[in-house]
Amino acid sequence: MLSTPAISVSLLTELWCSRCQAPHAAATVHALSGCCGVPLLAGYATDAGPDRTVLAGREATMWRYRELLPLLNEANRVSLGEGMTPLLTLDNLAARYGLRSLRLKDEGQNPTGSFKARGLSMAVSMAKELGTAGCIIPTAGNAGVAMAAYCAKAGLPATVVMPRHTPTAFQEECYWYGADVQLVDGLINDCAARVRELNAAGHLLDVSTLKEPYRLEGKKTMGYELAEQGHWQLPDVLVYPAGGGTGLIGIWKAFREMQALGWLPAHIRLPRMVAVQALSCCPLVEILAGRQPNCQQYQGRPTIANGLAVPRPLGEALMLQVLAESGGTALAISDEDMLVGMRELARLEGLFVAPEGAAVWMATRHLLATGWLQPNEEVVLLNTGSGQKYLDNVLGRYSA
Repeated sequence: MLSTPAISVSLLTELWCSRCQAPHAAATVHALSGCCGVPLLAGYATDAGPDRTVLAGREATMWRYRELLPLLNEANRVSLGEGMTPLLTLDNLAARYGLRSLRLKDEGQNPTGSFKARGLSMAVSMAKELGTAGCIIPTAGNAGVAMAAYCAKAGLPATVVMPRHTPTAFQEECYWYGADVQLVDGLINDCAARVRELNAAGHLLDVSTLKEPYRLEGKKTMGYELAEQGHWQLPDVLVYPAGGGTGLIGIWKAFREMQALGWLPAHIRLPRMVAVQALSCCPLVEILAGRQPNCQQYQGRPTIANGLAVPRPLGEALMLQVLAESGGTALAISDEDMLVGMRELARLEGLFVAPEGAAVWMATRHLLATGWLQPNEEVVLLNTGSGQKYLDNVLGRYSA
């Protein structure tokens, strides 16, 4: 049974197929689009949207952008204070490498220690609003932790399926939140297969990356925050660690929505988007290099950046579209270089970032060295999580 609707400020109008744009009703449970079997995207009445001045004085969480989020009944909001993470200036690294402007948005300061808090807050809120019996997720670590936490807050059962080699910290945290944790040999695609078996009857909401339309809506708030924190100016280049790609797609969606709302200056040029992957699992890089037509048969291997071990991302087409529209690129970073990046960020900036965050810094160094990135350009890095959860992966590897 659906929760009783309340007066809503949401401008949500419908969901639409990301391939053929066919509309789908918003106030019902959906997985992939019924027409093409691809991710659904949420559409909003941006022509009726408010001026950005409405943000003044609002709470410092992602819910400050509530008109552009899909929740219709505020009573169903499941929040732990996610969002509005700091945008830090990296003066020491900028000086060492000759960059005029280098900043890092530190998503490790979210609840549960990663950017996954945004998407899972939104998805679990919608699960509550749509009256589902519980949630299930295949995860490389952080998403499972976040779903377990938000399900605990919402009073919903949570089933988390993760690779057996996932660092102990992720597993233990899920147990503490009361989740049913299933360990699987393999990578996240193997976990997804197990989710399909466990949820064959469809009683639980499968919040796999992009298999429902709401995690994306939470993740896109990173884009809104970047604009607001930058006084409605955007960087020249945004460097992002792309495993499943929800954040990359969501940030670009936010930029487009803000253009439609008139929140961004009319003349503004959107950032070139850079998707960073692990050398041992880099399907986008292989596609762009022409070594494979798509990622459907790609075989990845584990990496210390667990969130990048996504060999067959469902959002492949959407990620490639973002890179094409923005004039961006994709590149892969080795585990060894990620460790170098973790050391530099820790020793020069006092930041203990996830390996994914270190990967985006090392990618920036590479792009600068090759001339793709110019020293006078403004660069923003996305660190997706706290390094503390990855201690099993990097223990004792801090020496130069």
